Amino acid sequence: MVEVEGKEGIQEILSRSAPRGWVLEPDAMRILMLAGLTVPRFIVAATPAETQDAARQIGYPLVAKVVSPDVLHKSEVHGVEVGIESEDRLLHTFERLSSIQGFTGMIVEEIVNGLELILGAQNDSQFGPMILLGIGGTSVEIYHDISLRMAPLEPRDVGQLADRLRGRKLLDGYRGSEPISREELTGNVLAFSRFIMDFHDSIQSVDINPLKCTAKSCTAVDARIMLVSNPTSS
Repeated sequence: MVEVEGKEGIQEILSRSAPRGWVLEPDAMRILMLAGLTVPRFIVAATPAETQDAARQIGYPLVAKVVSPDVLHKSEVHGVEVGIESEDRLLHTFERLSSIQGFTGMIVEEIVNGLELILGAQNDSQFGPMILLGIGGTSVEIYHDISLRMAPLEPRDVGQLADRLRGRKLLDGYRGSEPISREELTGNVLAFSRFIMDFHDSIQSVDINPLKCTAKSCTAVDARIMLVSNPTSS
């Protein structure tokens, strides 16, 4: 289970997000962090000066993402800019994103490399919380290379989820690439499973895409959390 302090913080965010029906990405990343998953370093900036300060703290290159309660799918409004390597481009990106409807800020985030996986959960009306692991990134909708298992998960379940993927060779190192850390993958997936079990009464679905994994770490780079319409107390 999620630690008491983290659980209280998560519940506060979920309660605050309930009227909207989904969780803004900065809050979604904070939830994952409180749940024990690894997330990138990020700062939410609301002004050009705050954007510059965030870049100085994190360092280039950077990713920028729009924060708006009117934007659930950032790609539909071109709300993401990757590979920002200069202050000029960063400020230009801020100006562009600030024109998007409902803009409240911009996420300034470090760039994380690694094999792109997808980690998700769906609160199924018949089976309860289901955990999904698959090959992620932009190819997820093309290849549909995923495997599913009912929560809660044990360490052996994570291994079976990974081994059932058609692209499992990518995890173990393919054509000279470095294998990912199965230990880090297992730790993050188990933390995710515990989180889902603790809050499945409030959460309809979670998509972490991508979960970027290397030989040393697995990092949840982007997350979307959808809430149930009439949650019961957790």
